[in-house]
Amino acid sequence: MDKERYRLDTLYREHSRRVQATLIRLLGDFELAEEAMQDAFVAAVQQWPLNGIPDNPQAWLIRTGYHCGVNQIRQLSTARRRAHLLLPTDDALDLEPATIQDDALRLLFTCCHPSLSMEARIALTLREMCGLTTEQVASALLMKPSTLAQRIVRAKRKIRDARIPYAVPDQEALPERLPDVLQVIYLVFNEGYSRSMGSHVVDVSLTKEAIRLGEALAALLPKGEVFGLMALMRLNDARRDARQDSAGDLVTLDEQDRDLWHQEDIRSGIKWLEQALALTPTGYYTLQASIAAEHSQASSAEQTDWGRIVRLYDALCRRNDSPILALNRAVAIAMNGDPTTGLQLLDDLAHHPQMARYHLFYSAQADLLRRLGKQDDACSAYQQALLLTTLDPEKRFLLKRLNDLEQSA
Repeated sequence: MDKERYRLDTLYREHSRRVQATLIRLLGDFELAEEAMQDAFVAAVQQWPLNGIPDNPQAWLIRTGYHCGVNQIRQLSTARRRAHLLLPTDDALDLEPATIQDDALRLLFTCCHPSLSMEARIALTLREMCGLTTEQVASALLMKPSTLAQRIVRAKRKIRDARIPYAVPDQEALPERLPDVLQVIYLVFNEGYSRSMGSHVVDVSLTKEAIRLGEALAALLPKGEVFGLMALMRLNDARRDARQDSAGDLVTLDEQDRDLWHQEDIRSGIKWLEQALALTPTGYYTLQASIAAEHSQASSAEQTDWGRIVRLYDALCRRNDSPILALNRAVAIAMNGDPTTGLQLLDDLAHHPQMARYHLFYSAQADLLRRLGKQDDACSAYQQALLLTTLDPEKRFLLKRLNDLEQSA
């Protein structure tokens, strides 16, 4: 039974987002699709341990969820309001693998519809398409969970009331929709690459989903920034196995075993980057990928070309007035041999509202203070970072650094 439970948990992580995306297409309603998907997995928990896991579990879950959703529609007293839904018969369900795969892309563009605010598009996609909790999405967007929850509810209501189509836009409309979609894919990847909470640094299912969506988008719209995002994700994902040790503790970039980096992914990332650089203008994701390439191609931490990384961050900051980029640039300047200037730049950012609740700001500040021998100030910064961190390996990492400082005082 425990083995079956483990397999069901694995199948949930692997299939739930795609099952829900297809159920939204079939049932035409976000809330109903989510309830139907949950009902399908409840049925799987009850039936699969007795009957065995079906040959095509994803199709089984979709069919079961669809039947659950249809039953809900029939039972609801508000069924008249759903009369516009032309529900297919069971025999007419399109459950071909290619169709199911495209459902995720349809959902992505629906969630990123221009009639929704940028914040709503990102929040809705992360929550409904990728299965992140409200708390995880709020952490990724540096927002309060209560504010985030209200924004998601309003976005769903608008999609329903405005009858926003569940479809990939035509070729003429694609370019204007692209920046928002790229941003959402990147946030999905980031949540998988560096979890906002829990016991694991990386969630491979999320990084794979983001890369898969990026590849589908590149085939649909082969533009430089799509290539740049693919390069960035591939190059960062190549380091996934080196970011957490066998004890589950966080390993920083400079201390990672580079033999664990996936060279095939690095080569793939470089190829994507070359395609991006061949097209102009060079955009945000291509510049970020260029920074990742510098790290990926350095034979050791000491061989990293921090001077070039600083220049790349200079270019990024000229194009994007982002406190996160300014933070990264300050760290790069410090790593390039000028920790005093780096710390001053961080001090200049200290009063920005986003930095007040961003644990990596205090972690970076603490590290530079530690390097400069300012132990008391470093301890205070580490303590503030600990208060804001929700990922267990990061907590242990910060606590170790704090303990080491206190013992050396």
